[in-house]
Amino acid sequence: MTVPPPVPVSSSAPSTPPVKTAGSPVLGFWLDLGIAVVTLLGLSLLASMVWGLWRAVEVGVAAGRSGQGVPQSTDMAALMGQPGALAQMLIAMLATGGAALLLYFWRRRASAAERAQSNTAALRPSTWGWTLLVATGVFIGSSTISWLGKQIGIEPAPTNLPLMEQALAHYPVFLVLFAVVIAPAYEELLFRRVLFGRLWAAGRPLLGMLLSGAAFALVHEIPGTSPNGLSEMLQLWLVYGAMGVAFAWLYRRTGTLWAAVAAHALNNAVALAALVWFGVQ
Repeated sequence: MTVPPPVPVSSSAPSTPPVKTAGSPVLGFWLDLGIAVVTLLGLSLLASMVWGLWRAVEVGVAAGRSGQGVPQSTDMAALMGQPGALAQMLIAMLATGGAALLLYFWRRRASAAERAQSNTAALRPSTWGWTLLVATGVFIGSSTISWLGKQIGIEPAPTNLPLMEQALAHYPVFLVLFAVVIAPAYEELLFRRVLFGRLWAAGRPLLGMLLSGAAFALVHEIPGTSPNGLSEMLQLWLVYGAMGVAFAWLYRRTGTLWAAVAAHALNNAVALAALVWFGVQ
């Protein structure tokens, strides 16, 4: 399965923001973020319910074939278990990708002129030079933060690490497609085009970088869902937040969302390679 790639937007000059919109840009940012959160949670719940119904049918059919009869309701939850790596990736793709596409087409759809300007920017050799530079900087910065944290006894484990390890063992091809192609596309569409782009268009790019970077960090490490302590969570938020700021800066500097998607994809590819070769994320 694939998610349609984001329609890149920009202007012919990196310093020129997308077309401005009316109303309060900060209020618009929070409204966009609220819609994204509600949509993401709603689609996650819907997809989980579909998975639950599917598993209930599978368990019932298996029990019927074995001659044991329909399981008791008290035993059903244990027999169904939890969504595996493939189901979790599909749920994430539907939920976050659906939220990104909804916000893009409803709230921040690019005009034909913006798409043409972005495609022009994507053909400039300097665009890809900046992309490699930012991707390298993100890798070095993340590694440095992790190394410094380790020196003082902070060694967080990303919440998605068990999922990545399970997917790598059973669905390696789909994991690469998901992490290197699909996720960077819809995440950049949501966090950079929609959230950052609104404040950039209003002439407040620095605020947009900070707020969209913070949202990017919180979505990747949701408070209350991780076994990490406060210091570990703060380190992960710093890494993800800095990554989000870097990708937003690249988007603005090059004038094309494709640059941010490519840098994000490179970062995820390096993380996967590290997981394969060194067992670390």
